[in-house]
Amino acid sequence: MIPKTTLALLFAALAAAGPIQRREVASLNPDATAEAQKRDDTATRAFSNVQIKTSDGKCLSVDPLSGDFRANLTPIQITDCGSAQGQGWDVITAGVHNDQKGQALIVSTLTQACFNFDPRRAAGNQVLLFSCGGRADGGGQVTNSQLFAFTGGAGPLSLTPGNDPTKCFAAKGNVVDIADCNDNDASQKFTFGDAAAGGSDNGNNNDNNDNNDTSSSSATAAASSVPAATQAPATSAAAAPSATPKSAAAAATSSAGNGSQTTAAASQPAVTANPTTPVPVSGAGGTLNPTAVAEAQKFDASAVRPLESVNIRAADGRCFFIDPTAGDFRENLIPVGLAECSEDASQKFDIVTKGVHNDGQAGEALIVSVLTNGCLNFDGRRAANDQVILFSCGGRADGDGQTATSQLFPFEAGSDTILLTPNSADKQTCLIAGADRVEAAQCSGQKDQTFELVEVL
Repeated sequence: MIPKTTLALLFAALAAAGPIQRREVASLNPDATAEAQKRDDTATRAFSNVQIKTSDGKCLSVDPLSGDFRANLTPIQITDCGSAQGQGWDVITAGVHNDQKGQALIVSTLTQACFNFDPRRAAGNQVLLFSCGGRADGGGQVTNSQLFAFTGGAGPLSLTPGNDPTKCFAAKGNVVDIADCNDNDASQKFTFGDAAAGGSDNGNNNDNNDNNDTSSSSATAAASSVPAATQAPATSAAAAPSATPKSAAAAATSSAGNGSQTTAAASQPAVTANPTTPVPVSGAGGTLNPTAVAEAQKFDASAVRPLESVNIRAADGRCFFIDPTAGDFRENLIPVGLAECSEDASQKFDIVTKGVHNDGQAGEALIVSVLTNGCLNFDGRRAANDQVILFSCGGRADGDGQTATSQLFPFEAGSDTILLTPNSADKQTCLIAGADRVEAAQCSGQKDQTFELVEVL
């Protein structure tokens, strides 16, 4: 992990050195960065703190302030060798975030973030550095968007991401971009070269070497085929136009429910409005950023909503509820709680069968919070008790996603019940009512895994 004091010194040096370049943030959040960008001291490194050169002799580099507050989403820049900080790279053939033999991670020695290819992003902004493992908070394991075929040697070699073997990294102007692979294209060739000046100053004392140790840990978990969602800006539900119900759900009172579970319904403070000013939040960033929220959590006025403003009630009589301050600064990563059913806006959801973030191809539905505009989301890569969360619809933390299978659930028109089994889990995983929040478990076919869609008045 990069020490906070080291981060401060490094970024002060970066601000003072070299020509002024465009930056996305004025400073990093030391706590969030230290959590997201951990150095893997167990890793096998074929190269440590070396330059990566383009075919015309320039060096790849990173400016930690060119991305977000965690040093994620930073472009891979191309600069004259020795002219900038951040030109050191590690090539990792086995470790916490690489369990695939014959594959390598390419990691910034300065920031500890990994080369990442995300085809869901806008063209020209698909090649970036991102927290190794694919989770913006550093909690990811292995993702093939960060793995590159590597058989040893310094190159010249092509960098082909594991999530699209037809694409290669390519030097384009002053950044690295993506292109269709062409072995005759010199812009797609890179060489691991000389020792880089400086380094991360974070305890990385490995000697530079050319030993290609491709031994890896057992491949017990398949690499994710989808890059993890990245934390970015959101939209205020307060600014969203109100929707006119197309059909009403069955009316119910909060005392209804005769499920077999006996968990007592917890009461929760009424949450009637989405915050529109900076307030403390439980997750990353520490303070709600209304501008970021407005970007990430946009209301889809074009969506088809067969049900609007309904409560989702478990077999034990409790209802889903959302606390907009329980997630990060964009209202992402919000746990889905359970409480005594009420008419509070925090318990209201729309069922969306088609729209910007649901292409309608699978005949399934999004479950969207009326309060925040975030979508019910299942992420099996997260800790077992933290896999069911509210996240920006489309699966991109900045709101730029399209359709994410982790947010699609089977829905039968006219039905007032729903089995919440995410498309991404191939009908093997179902959402369940846990002790105080919604969790995930293996589908059992039992009634306690079926939820009611009701309107609590």
